[in-house]
Amino acid sequence: MLIWLAEQLGWAVQGGGDDPLGALLLRALLGLLTAVIVALIIGRITLRVMRRLQIGEEIYELGPQQHFSKRGTPTMGGLSILLGLLIAIGLWVDLGSRHVWLLVLAALGFGAIGFYDDWLKSIAKRGGLSARGKMLGQTLLALIIAAALYLGAETPGETRYLLPLFSGFSLDLGLGFIFVTWLVIVGSSNAVNLTDGLDGLASMSSALVALGLGVIACIVSSAAGADYIRSPHIEGAGEIAVFAAALIGALLGFLCFNAYPARIFMGDVGSLALGGVLGSMAVMLRQEVLFALMGALFVVETVSVMLQVASFRLTGKRIFRMAPIHHHFEQKGMPETHIVVRAWILTILCVLIGLGTLLLR
Repeated sequence: MLIWLAEQLGWAVQGGGDDPLGALLLRALLGLLTAVIVALIIGRITLRVMRRLQIGEEIYELGPQQHFSKRGTPTMGGLSILLGLLIAIGLWVDLGSRHVWLLVLAALGFGAIGFYDDWLKSIAKRGGLSARGKMLGQTLLALIIAAALYLGAETPGETRYLLPLFSGFSLDLGLGFIFVTWLVIVGSSNAVNLTDGLDGLASMSSALVALGLGVIACIVSSAAGADYIRSPHIEGAGEIAVFAAALIGALLGFLCFNAYPARIFMGDVGSLALGGVLGSMAVMLRQEVLFALMGALFVVETVSVMLQVASFRLTGKRIFRMAPIHHHFEQKGMPETHIVVRAWILTILCVLIGLGTLLLR
């Protein structure tokens, strides 16, 4: 909306003019600030509504005993993240970009699946959406996004597979691109969902990973930057950067309510949407491997669950006291705040290492 208005007034905010990078960064900053403000406002409203309707988190009897005190904490706070994000991108992102619309689809689509799951658990008291139903919805969305990216690719580089540390190495995936895209998006959505088990853990970690992807988007938005890091130039990647900035802002606004001790949880409506959006960004930027590195926390959380399930089924024994692994550390007596802050530090280091590999190509 404001992009169109600025064009009518002759302002250079879309990436044209004498300083395209400056214009891009200005929009990213404005998008971030807008999302923070909206998320703060919507978050407060959501908190009041959920308390009034007595919609709170259910704590399973087999869960960590430390979490019983959180029973009844308002949930579905991810709605404030989504609304903050959508309003910010509506104002500051060029809505003519196909990447933006696919990211909006990921946010709304995965968010809708999470919302239905939260509704079943917290309102209908029916135990949530079945694993099969959830996977079916996630798969359908991921395949739609994958097909749109594959069929709409403007250059061969947009569907090739890149490896970090190997300058100029890429692999033509062909139709395999659709499978890889499905794997990354669905895997990311579920990984962030598994990570969302401690106050502020998933929200801040997601913001840090979004920052890393946003930096990459800024670089590959120009042909010179893409050539410097030996990555394909993605036309319109600048809009992905502004989208990432808006996502960071929405998460920071939500974190004001979600940091320890959390007054509201994001719920599946937030975690599934976050993972779907981050995975979609990584695929669009052709940085799936770097995404796994920067989001190593999400990978570790997911692998811990897979190992726990496999070990119990094969041997009848558990590797961890409880999975995902953040609950294992809780059971060992580590304070929740210590676990969360150390996870943030791990993510900061992984994001820096991931960005550092770009200089080694």
